[in-house]
Amino acid sequence: RELAGQHYAIELLDLSDSFPSGDEDNTFTGNVNNEINGNWISAPTGSIHEARLKAKVKRRLRKNSSKDSGRGDSLSDNGDVVRSVVPPTSPKGKLLNRRSKMGKGRGLPKKGGAGGKGVWGSPGEVYGEDEVDVKDPNYDAEQENCVYETVVLPLDDETFEKTVTPIVQEYFEHGDANEVAELLAELNLGCMRGDVPMLAVSLALEAKASHRELTSRLLSELCGCVLTAGDVEASFHKLLKELPDLVLDTPGAPQMLGQFIARAVADNILPKSFIDGYKGRVDCEYARAALDRAAVLLRMSRWTGLRIDSLWGSGGGQRPVNQLIKEVNLLLKEFLLSGDTVEAERCLRELEVPHFHHEFVYEAVIMVLESKGDRTLQMILQLLKSLCASTVITVDQLRRGFERVYLDMADLSIDVPCAYSLLEQFVEQSFNAGVIDKKLRDLCPCR
Repeated sequence: RELAGQHYAIELLDLSDSFPSGDEDNTFTGNVNNEINGNWISAPTGSIHEARLKAKVKRRLRKNSSKDSGRGDSLSDNGDVVRSVVPPTSPKGKLLNRRSKMGKGRGLPKKGGAGGKGVWGSPGEVYGEDEVDVKDPNYDAEQENCVYETVVLPLDDETFEKTVTPIVQEYFEHGDANEVAELLAELNLGCMRGDVPMLAVSLALEAKASHRELTSRLLSELCGCVLTAGDVEASFHKLLKELPDLVLDTPGAPQMLGQFIARAVADNILPKSFIDGYKGRVDCEYARAALDRAAVLLRMSRWTGLRIDSLWGSGGGQRPVNQLIKEVNLLLKEFLLSGDTVEAERCLRELEVPHFHHEFVYEAVIMVLESKGDRTLQMILQLLKSLCASTVITVDQLRRGFERVYLDMADLSIDVPCAYSLLEQFVEQSFNAGVIDKKLRDLCPCR
């Protein structure tokens, strides 16, 4: 058997010499030993040659895999190397890849997403309380039973005014006293608690009548939950002392403060002895006028049944429409008697219903049609011109008032047969005076 094997190897060497020299693959085949797992085998020369070529190519691929991992080299059926056109991946992208490099798993992040930089654990994980280490050098036995609470510093004079003033001004817009009480309860007012009514009344003196009514309601709501009766009484004492300064900005401050005092006594947030305590001890004329005004109102409420709770009146948006229409008619009738345009403008502003001024224009034009006189026409025309020039009545409200008259002309002509001619005359003069524009004039109906 040994002689036969040697003879077979000699034949293989003779065959290898027949290949052309200088080829790396042919040189490699010349050194092939026909030995597999320590045993000599007899196989055709072509198949052994192909197997050695494939093994060499595989080793070459494994050697280059670490240098060029992105190149998809593969081996075809005939032993040729097939290179793909996929660009090589960068080492940085390889490092940022969180998928398992062992070829296992479903490509999910490691540790279920609980690992990595800036991650505090898997979603839904609940941590227990950390136990205190007694051997910790920073351990302090006195701090183990400490209770921590949020401490709100008390407000000083400057901080108090900057904090409470926006709260009161916002209350004038929404009128919710409960919200004001909640906001004040969150503050540490301290010794400044008694200045809350004083600040609210000072702001209301410079505001509208509806805001003064809201202030009176606010004082009544805050007394008991945020303020005490002593705080309210102390605030009015300070207001009486500062009346000379308040009169500089608000000339009618003494009368209005007297109404505030009377309203507070009627709401039982001021004692009835408040006014009597000042008798014979008042040197300031403004304070005396305020106390006299309050005393007169309280006597009128006892003798004539005057309602102190409606002393300031209700706001424009809170009154019923029928009441507003009556007040508009009274305003126009008073103007026709007095002819005072400034007083009519002031009364219209005090109604505080800018969204309802179209009713004023409507009633004014109806009075012109029903009067059948040139005096009423000229006075109403003068009033509308003055109100439009001062922007008390806007262009939109003026247009809506005239358009309402145009729509009701069919019914108005039944009671006033010459209503169409009077309306055409008034509209033409309004256009000439610059009260209305050409488009509104052209919409005027005719018989």
